[in-house]
Amino acid sequence: MLPPQLSTLLLLALPSAVRAVFQDEVDHIDYHYELLGLPQRETTFFHRPRRDDKASLLYTLSDVGVLGAVNPSNGVVMWRQLLNGSTTNGGGFTRGGEDENWIASALGQSVHAWDAVSGRNKFWVDFAGEVKDLEIMELTESERKDLLALYDEDGTTVLRRLSGHDGSVVWEFREATKDIPLQVSTNVGKVFVISLHGTPTAYNLKVSVLDTLTGKRQDELVIGAKGEVHSADDVMFVGANSAAPIVAWIGDSRQKLRVNVLGTKSRQEFSLPTGTVSVEIHAPHLVQSDPHFLVHSRATSGNRADVYHVDPKTNTIAKAYGLPLLSGPGAFSTTSDGANVYFTRITDDEIILLSSESHGVLGRWPLNTGASPASAVYGVSEVIKKVGADTSYAVRTAAVTDADDWVLVRNGAIAWTRPEGMAGAVAATFAEIPESEDLVKSLEQEAHSNPLEAYIHRVNRHLNDLQYLPAYLNSIPSRLISSVLGKEVSSKAGKLTRDGFGFHKLAILATRRGMLYGLDAGNSGKVLWGRRAVSLPQGSNWNVTGIQVHESTGQVTVLGSNGDYVVVKPDTGSVVDAAAPGPKRVTESTAIVDTESGQRLISLGPDGETGELPSNWAPEQTVVVRGSGGELKGVVFTANGTTSRGSTSWTFSLPQDQRVVNIATRPSHDPIASIGRVLGDRTVKYKYLNPNTIVVAAADDKTSAFTTYLLDTVSGQVLSASKYEGVDTEKPIECAVAENWFVCTFFGQYTLRDNLAQSLKGYQVAISDLYESDEANDRGPLGDTDQYSSLDPIDTPTGVALPSVVSQTYILNTPLSALQVTQTRQGITSRHVLAYLPESHGIASIPRMFLEPRRPVGRDPTPAEMEEGLMRYHPIIEVDPKSIITHERDVIGVKKIITSPTVVESTGLVFAYGIDVFGTRVAPSFLFDILGKGFNKVTLVGTVVAITASVLALGPMVRKKQINGLWTAPM
Repeated sequence: MLPPQLSTLLLLALPSAVRAVFQDEVDHIDYHYELLGLPQRETTFFHRPRRDDKASLLYTLSDVGVLGAVNPSNGVVMWRQLLNGSTTNGGGFTRGGEDENWIASALGQSVHAWDAVSGRNKFWVDFAGEVKDLEIMELTESERKDLLALYDEDGTTVLRRLSGHDGSVVWEFREATKDIPLQVSTNVGKVFVISLHGTPTAYNLKVSVLDTLTGKRQDELVIGAKGEVHSADDVMFVGANSAAPIVAWIGDSRQKLRVNVLGTKSRQEFSLPTGTVSVEIHAPHLVQSDPHFLVHSRATSGNRADVYHVDPKTNTIAKAYGLPLLSGPGAFSTTSDGANVYFTRITDDEIILLSSESHGVLGRWPLNTGASPASAVYGVSEVIKKVGADTSYAVRTAAVTDADDWVLVRNGAIAWTRPEGMAGAVAATFAEIPESEDLVKSLEQEAHSNPLEAYIHRVNRHLNDLQYLPAYLNSIPSRLISSVLGKEVSSKAGKLTRDGFGFHKLAILATRRGMLYGLDAGNSGKVLWGRRAVSLPQGSNWNVTGIQVHESTGQVTVLGSNGDYVVVKPDTGSVVDAAAPGPKRVTESTAIVDTESGQRLISLGPDGETGELPSNWAPEQTVVVRGSGGELKGVVFTANGTTSRGSTSWTFSLPQDQRVVNIATRPSHDPIASIGRVLGDRTVKYKYLNPNTIVVAAADDKTSAFTTYLLDTVSGQVLSASKYEGVDTEKPIECAVAENWFVCTFFGQYTLRDNLAQSLKGYQVAISDLYESDEANDRGPLGDTDQYSSLDPIDTPTGVALPSVVSQTYILNTPLSALQVTQTRQGITSRHVLAYLPESHGIASIPRMFLEPRRPVGRDPTPAEMEEGLMRYHPIIEVDPKSIITHERDVIGVKKIITSPTVVESTGLVFAYGIDVFGTRVAPSFLFDILGKGFNKVTLVGTVVAITASVLALGPMVRKKQINGLWTAPM
């Protein structure tokens, strides 16, 4: 017989076993978008990872800091690395050496090299300052190719030559002149450092010429007059690894382009077309390629280009030919093949291939974008020359479109599309699939009619619905077969329909680039639509402060920080109403409140100001806002005629040196299935269920302490406070609240009080349960009171009824972030804590019972406690691999997790976003109200059919036997 403790552990382990996802459920109940982010113009290129292999991969460093390789044949990610450990806002550098099996990258303070095939790190070196440029020295004194890393160390320009083998420093060049380093360039025998020289808004260019072997300065050239360059943005291009590299810049008027061949003092000027808005320069990056470059100018009337040739002997630049003006922004890319240089022009309707030698068109392919037309913003191309009886070319171009998609076009046909715009998501919500508008109008009309008219209207509506009966009858066989085979019924004719289980919901996603996406959570996360909500200047982000789904209309409202908003339909993405961003930030945060007209999303300005609201928009509950000094304030709204205005009812200020690091609120859907917890001895501990509570996490950097405050939002009263010492306040601190408990995670290191020689260090999770009393079967000071007000507490010696708090802390083997609690329709199912694992790139579903704060400490549980499901307290909790709901997927950069209930009580929906997008269904207490995918419906139907056939076959035989028996029976 097993010991009682072991039996209890085995019983508690059973839910983990059944939670393990079956292999046939992968990609059936979940979906994953393995994203890189939007590729940047200067960090995306084709590269052959093996010298003897003709196949190439597509490499990019995206605007969210992800370096990766993509198979250009099918668009599948081969490998990827999150360089900075978190999402970035652009920047960085990526270079690939010709015929090398590695690529190099740089971001922030670091320079890295990676195996081009596997993505394994070759070396990683850090230096002081910030990387300003990275180049590969194609020609060195040895066969090894080295790196040139340009740094800015607080006004000191530092250039290091790093070994391409291990990243060690070969030589270093320093110059403390307060110049602003821009880029580094090389030709066959020299290294050039280009910097801004002068005073702000009145710069010219300085070029330091260095020796490739020693890094010593050989010459210093000042190019142009002061004031020709106002900022680094005016420098349009700096060539590298060319026989005659150039530097080009323009002025504010954008009337002339100034070009200098590096290593010379002279510059040449070329006129730009009238009305030029932007200029781009495209040139090869191979030493053996011809020194030709293309100037692409965009204007309001269209775009055009001019090709120039550089004479390496005389260092003169001459225009070779021009390309005609075409409508649209257009895009160009450069490809080198030995000495040959090709330019690929991408327009809205065709792909054009040209040689840098002459204006003759080498190839032209019509561009077929399908049902979703989009314009290319920039791209890279690979050109293959087919030699035979007739010379022909093949071109594949990877382009970023104005819809934030990354597409590969092969000879004019789109081979694949990656929705990279979804990376960098900042807000999301679930929305129901809208019902038919005609049905809604009919029901409203019947509701406002007298009973007779409503009855007649309903009969006519049902008669009119008979026209859909043939289609319904025709769908019965397919629905029956899908049900038997365990497949979900797809929406017919592309029409979105709700299902009986509530799995088919829409996930609305907002990104920092101003895009909105609609995903079908019940159809493998299929992207239904993408819409640009706001147009943003280059380099700026959309600061979304709130997102809400309207209860009655089903429309989705998204509010921005600059007074902008957009209202869209969730099923189509069509814009109902919108306002463009203003010049100033007017919204600091938002709140979803209950009003007379239903739930509303209201904006909160600086210092928590709300201004006047319509009287039917006045919140019915107290709204908690952040003040300018970091304090929290409770605002109560009072109606005054047709308007209402808020007034401060309480203020909560933190102690000195403390700052708010996190605020956790109860979910909008948080049903309570039981008001008490039945203990093993059949007594009940009553839960403290106060819907007007929030958890405020405050950190003290001086004392390395972290304090949680449980606040009553009606009165501002502190209901409980817990302090944790030895906390690293620089690391993230996050909390989550549900029902009568809250949980927080942080990184701590402290010495044990009962053993000063021992200390604990690691990621920790602290959980607190709230009860009405310390004793079982006791309702505390509230007793049997029917009504209770936080502003008018009961007359007892204790004053305000404070909860009884039971807390416990556990040490984890991995950090947690993006805490969330699972949701079900009625709250009967067990709760799980969902958390993102930033080190292992997964999402864990941790059972609430594993974090139970009432687990006995220092002793085995009693039989009554074992019956309740309590285990002996162990300070260390390891995340069970079977609890990872992302399975073996590599989900990176998750910033937030949202949950939603379904119609069935056992199951809830989960949606995680950040860099990647992941969604799934979870059943914390297993599927107890629906048949699982593993249920053998075919066997069941076959058994019923066999029994029916047997009854029909044996029926006549039985009747015949009965009749014969009657004839032969004695009289």
